[in-house]
Amino acid sequence: MSERATSVISALIADDEQLACDELAYLLKEFPDVELIATAKNGLQALKLIQDLEPDVVFMDVQMPGLDGLGVIRKLQENNVPLPYFVLATAYEQYAIEAFRLEALDYLLKPVEKERLALTIERARRIVAEKAKSQPVEASPLPLPAAHRTKLLIRNANRNLIVDASEVIYATIDDGLITVIATSLEGLSNYRTIEELQSNLDPETFWRVHRSYLVNINRIKEVIPWFKSSYMLRMDDKKQTEIPVSRVQTKRLRMLLKL
Repeated sequence: MSERATSVISALIADDEQLACDELAYLLKEFPDVELIATAKNGLQALKLIQDLEPDVVFMDVQMPGLDGLGVIRKLQENNVPLPYFVLATAYEQYAIEAFRLEALDYLLKPVEKERLALTIERARRIVAEKAKSQPVEASPLPLPAAHRTKLLIRNANRNLIVDASEVIYATIDDGLITVIATSLEGLSNYRTIEELQSNLDPETFWRVHRSYLVNINRIKEVIPWFKSSYMLRMDDKKQTEIPVSRVQTKRLRMLLKL
């Protein structure tokens, strides 16, 4: 399977109106360098998909049930999630000022016209290309520390329990708290960040597949093709948890498992 070209712009559509969603998806097919990787029917779905798939651009309706488009942006900001570029679409002009206050890439009025969409895509091309140029080249691996922790402390029901690092299946962070899932128990870690936890474990075994997940590669049970050019990992914990692989880690996954 070939690696997706870096010039391709990954896009997500979030709109509770199916007709509007289908129409925009149809228009995007006219732009071969835009890859539609997913669609969301409401703000809550959009929030999860953005965090899981890390699209370059999100075309999002302003008014949606549960969590509106502006609320999605604010929630991502509150969670310190790196933001994609947002193109807000709505039939109402009054949201334009708030959209640009939140630094939206563009603002489209429905029904979206192909000519106007082309201007938006051209703007997205320039900005995504500039962002790619500004990102530092991946550095050579640093020399490994002399030793890594083979035991971890996990807090569970007011008890401080010790587990072997090899028994850890994965760790995840949510609202600043790291939960560690091991073969026989789960609980909270005293580490403050996933980076800090990862730096104390064997890098040959523990892999940061997503900004919110650190997995033990020996505990991966199944690799599941997901949306276009992406995968989910099914772990071998009791719940058989499915963990998304970020787009930037997909290449390593293919190399690691010869996909």
